[in-house]
This record gives sequence, structure tokens and C-alpha cells, in this order.
Amino acid sequence: MKVSANLATILAAVFAIVCLSFVVTGFTSLDGITDPVQRSDGKGYAWFWAFLAAVGALFGVLSWWHVHTAGIDE
Repeated sequence: MKVSANLATILAAVFAIVCLSFVVTGFTSLDGITDPVQRSDGKGYAWFWAFLAAVGALFGVLSWWHVHTAGIDE
């Protein structure tokens, strides 16, 4: 299956948005956690999803850049 560069840009943006929703949920739910170990694990969970969002955004930008510099109309 071939994925066009435009579709890759859109899918990367959707992936980054989904990951960012996990980041927001992870950081906002830290207030209710009293155990320091669980709180630390929750922060790690949120930062992991932030990393995934950054990777998705990076690949989206690279796909977008490729479309606009190479003149691809797919």
C-alpha cells in the first residue's frame, strides 16, 4: 500500500493530536495522585506521550516540506 505525502502529513497530524490528548490527560490527572511513586510514573507516562507527539509532528512537518519542495501533487 502506498501512502501519498499529503496523506502522510494528515495522518501524522492526527497522530500528534491524539498523543497530545494523552499528554493533557496525564498531566491533569497528577493532582489526584498522592503516592510519590505513582505520581512519578504518571509524569513518565505523560512525557512519553509528549515524545511520541513530537515525533509525529516532526514527521508531519517533514512530509509537508517534501510535498512543497518536491512539487508532489499526490
